[in-house]
Amino acid sequence: MPYTDEPAVAIITPTRLRAERVPYLLELYASLQRQAVPFQWVLALDGVPLSRLPAVLREDPRVVAVPLPRAVGAGAARNFALNEVTTAWCTTADDDDFLPEGSLSIRLEHARSHGLGWCAGWSADLHPDGSTTTWHCPTPPGFHEPGAVWRFWKTPDSTIPIGPTTLLARTDLIRGSGGYAALPQGEDYAYLVGITGGAPGALLPTVVYHYRKHPEQMTAHPSYPAMESRARVFAWRHGQHLAALREGLKETAKTA
Repeated sequence: MPYTDEPAVAIITPTRLRAERVPYLLELYASLQRQAVPFQWVLALDGVPLSRLPAVLREDPRVVAVPLPRAVGAGAARNFALNEVTTAWCTTADDDDFLPEGSLSIRLEHARSHGLGWCAGWSADLHPDGSTTTWHCPTPPGFHEPGAVWRFWKTPDSTIPIGPTTLLARTDLIRGSGGYAALPQGEDYAYLVGITGGAPGALLPTVVYHYRKHPEQMTAHPSYPAMESRARVFAWRHGQHLAALREGLKETAKTA
């Protein structure tokens, strides 16, 4: 499908511009420049001033910086960034990860050509030595009706059904589903349940995201497990109740 010079996809990235992560952020920027799709990159500066953003990013008109006066956390920062998105399609990327070539185009073209609300793919762990390990999520490749993805998440403690950062979705769907949950971590679990529960979509058997493994990543922090289980329960129940609401609407339609 042909593209104009206007951005077709927005990528939302929250960042606190920590010194050890800025080189990763610039690598993410380089990976976006290698995409075939015109993009808008919305950077939520989570409690850091615009002056700390590298000059190359401040000077690029494709980059929209959203300085927040105080740190609010990744989920809230993404929601504030979502306010500034002007494209019909949107995805997200963390400031220490990056997208392989073709990541945006393969998802966007598949979603557009099949009239879908979202399209996802596989992610691959990127190790310090440069090697990658593909993560095959529990959801099988193919088309999925609203709510079908949640059924592959058997219990809150089970492996999540799809990597949230691999989701590329219609911007109106993201906004309509409430964006990211008000959680200090694991907010993207609820996000993926809402997106995949609100519209039909597809999972492609293709790596569309590189998840960098390094000592400073949030999941490696000793405090990370403390609230992980609570965030999972919140998101899993979100999917459970969405399923119940859909069933209730079906029953109402039958008796109307």
